[in-house]
Amino acid sequence: MRVEVKEKKAFVAACLCLVIGGLGFRMAMAELRVYLQKEPVPLRAPIDELPSTLGDWKQAGKDQQFSDAIIEELGTSQFIDRNYVYQNNINSGVLQVHIAYYTGMIDTVPHVPERCWGAAGLVIWGEPELRPQKLDTSKWDLQNGPTQLSGGARYPQVTVKEPVTHRAVKVNLPLGDIVMTTTCFQDPKKPNLTFIAGYFFIANGSLTPSALAVRNLSFRLTDRYAYYCKVQFSYRVNEEPQKAIAMFDQLSSDLLQSLLPQLMRSLPDWPSLENKSSIPVTANL
Repeated sequence: MRVEVKEKKAFVAACLCLVIGGLGFRMAMAELRVYLQKEPVPLRAPIDELPSTLGDWKQAGKDQQFSDAIIEELGTSQFIDRNYVYQNNINSGVLQVHIAYYTGMIDTVPHVPERCWGAAGLVIWGEPELRPQKLDTSKWDLQNGPTQLSGGARYPQVTVKEPVTHRAVKVNLPLGDIVMTTTCFQDPKKPNLTFIAGYFFIANGSLTPSALAVRNLSFRLTDRYAYYCKVQFSYRVNEEPQKAIAMFDQLSSDLLQSLLPQLMRSLPDWPSLENKSSIPVTANL
């Protein structure tokens, strides 16, 4: 098979264009500080090191252990599934806390109760609601933390004690209002029980109640790093849904009052990562 000289030259020219275009694209991305591939971010402390006592809440039983198949379905091995009891009395309220951490795989779709619980046989009562959490921030002794580079807002900063050493450390809280996507469920086999699930996400230093908005927060082109964390509370009570959801709001807000600062001690310090992202990276040519 003979190849004409003109065809050889055209093939070589096309290859050169591809090489030059690829190198030019990578140089442009580096110059503009655009990161198409995000770097994973390790936790500062394991999530399962959250204190067993959080304000008026105490851990009940051991952390739930998942099988390898469920962990694979969950998409992360960095999680906690734990029950907390209010005022050491199960009649006062029990919340199941599920926290899962994701990094290096931001394109995954978060698991949410509207899909998972429905597949387990529960029936949604009404529609999912966005319900603000009423936290008493005066108990936090809030201070102004670092400034968000992209938006100019100041991260709220609080002081917490490490559960083992009791050493006081400052942590930066995420930006935004704490709003949960809250859904009521009922079991056709147990019509007197109401099951409630409420969740929100912390993604790259900001809060959102939306599983769809997680990608917008954790995959901004100018961020070199990416992570998100799902915080979910589950509640079961022998009450009609409207009364049950009011009870859930009160209990979840009270637990979050103590849980959120401790959780942020474990999650990455996003203001520090923002500063690292602002440092230019030379394209690896």
